Amino acid sequence: MNKLILILSLLLPVAAFANEGVALDKAPINAANQASLQRGAKVFVNYCLNCHSAASMRYNRLRDIGLTEEQIKANLLFAGEKVGDTMTVAINKKEAKAWLGAAPPDLSVIARARGADWLYTYLRGFYRDDTRPTGWNNVAFDKVGMPHVLWQLQGDQVLKVTESTDAHGNKVETHQLVLAKPGKLSPGEYDILVADLVNYLVFMGEPARTQRMQLGLVVLFFLAFFFVVARALKKEYWNDIH
Repeated sequence: MNKLILILSLLLPVAAFANEGVALDKAPINAANQASLQRGAKVFVNYCLNCHSAASMRYNRLRDIGLTEEQIKANLLFAGEKVGDTMTVAINKKEAKAWLGAAPPDLSVIARARGADWLYTYLRGFYRDDTRPTGWNNVAFDKVGMPHVLWQLQGDQVLKVTESTDAHGNKVETHQLVLAKPGKLSPGEYDILVADLVNYLVFMGEPARTQRMQLGLVVLFFLAFFFVVARALKKEYWNDIH
């Protein structure tokens, strides 16, 4: 019974996300692309780390994506942190709740909780909505409390709703995001920036994943080689009997 409860508790968030009814865009994730991970880390530190912490991630883990300690200090440490410190923020949770309605969640494992495709769709899905306190809403997260911190880069999108009639005479609504005011980046450039950020968030959720996969392949090759040797030894040992 305890195992069943545990399994259900793990599946409930997945079911909740599936029931949101959002067609998710495929995130172009590549854990081997260190240039993308480095660009994503820069975006994360400059735009996300102002409010969101990543308390399970240390700056020195960025060496795993090809950065030296000198590069980390020069480009990613802005508040006197040490390279061995975790990615925390100075914002007070009580004050953040008063200002935003809820304290911004820690993003250490957000990619493992939500999924890369959801994050990719979410970060590209903000649109202007005057009914919301922040002036923003999101196609992947209706009535989202977070403002669009990347709006200067993406620009202003609006949600265009069109009605049509299907073959059975039922009214069907189609939702489409339209770029009403361009930002500093073109749509293609913004998509690349978001892909880099999501790529880094996936890495941050499990920094040792690439190393673990490489080690796993080595172990599998060793076991395969050992199997051949053991089989040959067994055949030689029983040769006189059979």
